[in-house]
Amino acid sequence: MNITTKVTGAGFAPASRIASIGVSQILRIGARAQAMKRDGKPVIILGAGEPDFDTPDHVKQAAWEAMQRGETKYTALDGSPALKAAIRAKFARENGVDHATDEITVATGAKQILFNAMMATLNPGDEVIIPTPYWTSYSDIVEIAEGRPVLIPCDASAGFRLGAEQLEAAITPRTRWVILNSPSNPSGAAYGADHYRPLLDVLLRHPHVWLLVDDMYEHIVYGGFGLVTPAALEPGLKDRTLTVNGVSKAYAMTGWRIGYAGGPRDLIKAMAVVQSQATSCPSSISQAAAIAALEGPQDFLRERTASFQARRDLVVSALNAIDGLDCRVPEGAFYTFSGCAGVLGKVTPSGKRIDTDADFCDYLLEDALVAVVPGSAFGLSPYFRISYATSEAELREALGRIATACAALS
Repeated sequence: MNITTKVTGAGFAPASRIASIGVSQILRIGARAQAMKRDGKPVIILGAGEPDFDTPDHVKQAAWEAMQRGETKYTALDGSPALKAAIRAKFARENGVDHATDEITVATGAKQILFNAMMATLNPGDEVIIPTPYWTSYSDIVEIAEGRPVLIPCDASAGFRLGAEQLEAAITPRTRWVILNSPSNPSGAAYGADHYRPLLDVLLRHPHVWLLVDDMYEHIVYGGFGLVTPAALEPGLKDRTLTVNGVSKAYAMTGWRIGYAGGPRDLIKAMAVVQSQATSCPSSISQAAAIAALEGPQDFLRERTASFQARRDLVVSALNAIDGLDCRVPEGAFYTFSGCAGVLGKVTPSGKRIDTDADFCDYLLEDALVAVVPGSAFGLSPYFRISYATSEAELREALGRIATACAALS
């Protein structure tokens, strides 16, 4: 969509900053699939970016108790002192990073953290390096802030990870940020110390470039993969690194809308200015729940990760058994990002030619009644994303339908 309408005194014209930005393709596919379900079709939706587990009971109890205590008023602008203390302890305990409380910010979800950071730092034309595949909001937020996303393709042969040579080549005098996500949505790829080290060495040579690290899926990793936070691995970059996280994925609290970050004091202050004119403080009740999540029992995280790993193994094995598909084993998160180059150029039973990953996903939705998301939505084709945060029974049924649909291509 490219809207160029000018205000003429009648009708509506959007601001130019959002003229080329639409609603997430993930949401559009989900809405279309839900409409088909309402029409009675047995669609299986494998596009949701949230755990299928419930919020832990002790977290819900903490929210109820906070309400009973009357904690229903405004809190401090970017997080209550109690929640900031819990986050500070979490960073020290799990990530080996020491952030003072005025180096921590809390917002209405990690997406707002990202939005605040870009709005607070980008001038028109400033560049932000984003490896693809990427979470779709990264580039859109940069554009809304009048920056320029610099997309660097990182395909399955590179493990969906950015290489040091690619990073070095992409940096210009206008580069302001590099965004890295580990484990990744959509690919599930993760960076260990050996993967980060060459990238951090590049950044040390370019002191004008800042690093935003999205650690949202850090607790969902498999096989003992050694995650590390760049600010701990390279203390020399701590004063220009923003480490973003939240309670949505690990604690199944997507609807509670709490994200947080640790970073340099001056950046945190500037982000607070943006937040003060956007939403003010996050929900007081959600903040109380987040404290309980961060300070309470953590053993259930291992049990949930084990469940996700069993489902990952099921999905990867089934996809790799289908002619034309090729699925890398992800290190974390709850997504697979499978290549579908082998089905391009084939024809569906109704005579439609599959030329793109979007065509393939349309075919799966219409003919197999399985909703998945094309790689093009994440900036890299030809792939498609499956979220396996659903029951094993649904996954088996969906994978069987996908196999049948692929076998029907000619």
